[in-house]
Amino acid sequence: MEYKTENRICRNCKKEFLIDSEDFNFYEKMKVPAPKVCPDCRFKMRAMFRNETTLYSGCKCGLCGKGIISMYNPKSLYSTYCYDCYHSEKWESKDYAKDYDENRPFIEQFKELLIKVPKINLGISPSDGENINSEYANSASGCKNCYLIFNSSLSEDIFYSKGLKNSKDSSDLYFCKNIERCYECVNVHQSSGILWGQNVNGSVDSQFILNCRGLLNCFGCVNLNNKSYYFLNKPLSQIEYKKKVSEILGSYEKTQEFKKQFEKFIIDFPMRENNNIKTVNSTGDYLFECKNVKDSFEAFNAENCRYLLYSKGAKDSMGTIGYGTQSENLLEVVSTGHSSNIIGSFMTHYSQDILYGFFLTNCKDCIGCDSLKNGKYCILNKQYSKEDYEKLREKIINELKEKDLYGLMMQQELALFAYNETVAQDNMPLTKKEALAQGFHWEDDIQKTEGKETMKLEDMPDHIKDIKDSIINEILRCMDCNRNYKIIPQELLFYRKMNIPVPRRCFFCRHHDRITRRGPFKLWKRNCDKCKKEIRTNYAPERPEIVYCEKCYQQEVY
Repeated sequence: MEYKTENRICRNCKKEFLIDSEDFNFYEKMKVPAPKVCPDCRFKMRAMFRNETTLYSGCKCGLCGKGIISMYNPKSLYSTYCYDCYHSEKWESKDYAKDYDENRPFIEQFKELLIKVPKINLGISPSDGENINSEYANSASGCKNCYLIFNSSLSEDIFYSKGLKNSKDSSDLYFCKNIERCYECVNVHQSSGILWGQNVNGSVDSQFILNCRGLLNCFGCVNLNNKSYYFLNKPLSQIEYKKKVSEILGSYEKTQEFKKQFEKFIIDFPMRENNNIKTVNSTGDYLFECKNVKDSFEAFNAENCRYLLYSKGAKDSMGTIGYGTQSENLLEVVSTGHSSNIIGSFMTHYSQDILYGFFLTNCKDCIGCDSLKNGKYCILNKQYSKEDYEKLREKIINELKEKDLYGLMMQQELALFAYNETVAQDNMPLTKKEALAQGFHWEDDIQKTEGKETMKLEDMPDHIKDIKDSIINEILRCMDCNRNYKIIPQELLFYRKMNIPVPRRCFFCRHHDRITRRGPFKLWKRNCDKCKKEIRTNYAPERPEIVYCEKCYQQEVY
């Protein structure tokens, strides 16, 4: 059947959205109706199942009783198990099985099951192994000696960072791969010794650099390639360069002064319409080696996909957050990988033909199941014959279709987290009033402390060389939000080694700044400031930056 682009009005926010012919073809392949909910509202539905950075201490494993860090608020309805207990043979998820009652709403029965079945305390993907000495790591795997690291894998000695792979000995990063000795970076790859960098590749020992590659010993540079000993885009002798840099690094006051200077300096340089690399016929930002990927962000090696975020290696999929590795035909899923034909599921691995699954591993043909391993023809964790399963499957799908739910992520009443605990708040922030009006939960009791500081920021020495070891015993207060925070021993060693001043703001405010530097999770139409060609970019039309299309930027910079 040949489809045409269709305008629809979102049943949630009442805004108009488009469904094009490729979308219709994908929905037909997945055998689901085209949605009556717009892409932004569908993203919020998915994001309610992805809490990365809101962690709670003082929790206990519901099986062995040991203290754990958890992504679930202690007052939540769920029993949480530590990693070892959750993956042990001390309990069996099928013991919580429910008989499917054809006379009751499926969602209502699924919710009852989700409340009963224990949850793992943190999100850990099985593909890269467990974390070692990294109890404050969430949506992460294969990490060692890391602290407050999220959505990352195969990294070591990392602090306060998100979106890393194969990186080590660094802090305060966002979306970086194959780096070491880096600090306050966004989208930096194949580099070492980069401080305050963004959109950098193949560079070494450089600070305050933007949109650069192949730099060595450069400071305050924009749109440069293959240069050494440049300061504010001008060449200096090694002696002059080292003198200027030494007058700034290590001092909090001097670093802040230069940061303001650099922000004014970069405004006269053109920016690329996006930061996509080796990407064909795609729209979005931070796409690497992607083909036919639309309206997506922070994706690697994806093909024929739309509405991806933080996903790697997905094919023929629509609406994913996280993971995606070696998967195809994913629709409205979160943290799902090495799988195919999955709809509306969370943390599903090595599985096929799943409808609305939670924490499933090596499963096939399951509906509404939680924490199953090696399950087949199961509904609400109960085993059925193939014949009975297929009959009940049809009934459940028809019920969900009648309610315009089939093909969407699970309803908000099943969401594991509050809006302000999740990546929804990072990417589409709402006030409490707005979130509640849109039907989301809101958590007022997010764990933090205020008013317990033992050192005033004004009493802290300006230069890292004057900071005493005793600072690790002090409680500090964030200068922006007043939240208390501490400096851990490994962090102090890193600051001293890299000649970085101790931060005056907490991790959460620094993380928010990196998201702001990354740019919004949204695309606008605007015109290239050189050739006037229409482009789609996450630089809003009213922003002051000079933005070039890819062709004009290449001609200008390279």
